[in-house]
Amino acid sequence: MAAAKKSAKKAAKKAAPKKAAAKKAAPKKAVKKAAPKKAAPKKAAKKAAPKKAAKKRTPNAAFMKALTPSAALAAVVGDKPLPRTEVVKKLWAYIKKHGLQDAKNRRAINADDKLKPVFGGKAQVSMFDMTKLVSKHLS
Repeated sequence: MAAAKKSAKKAAKKAAPKKAAAKKAAPKKAVKKAAPKKAAPKKAAKKAAPKKAAKKRTPNAAFMKALTPSAALAAVVGDKPLPRTEVVKKLWAYIKKHGLQDAKNRRAINADDKLKPVFGGKAQVSMFDMTKLVSKHLS
């Protein structure tokens, strides 16, 4: 009987530390979850450093080349030769000034009388297709 009591005590001792260990393990998990939040800003700081050291970017010469707009496009942006970037800027200024961006789908541009010939006769064009259609009117 003495052996049975000893084995019962050993079992009780083994069970007790496991419960205590389980209670201690829970706070450690919470600490580990908080650590990645602190690590994220460090990664962002590392990424930001190379951007500061980067050289100033120069524009591609092809974008800066002055191109003559067609008669249809000249009605919107003017008849002087302009770089492609300036043509797109002036086109967007015209669209914003006349409220031609669709109210529900902001990616769609509604063509007015001046823009219809530029857009190939379409009444509505997506802003992504717009640059492709405008490039046909530049030479």
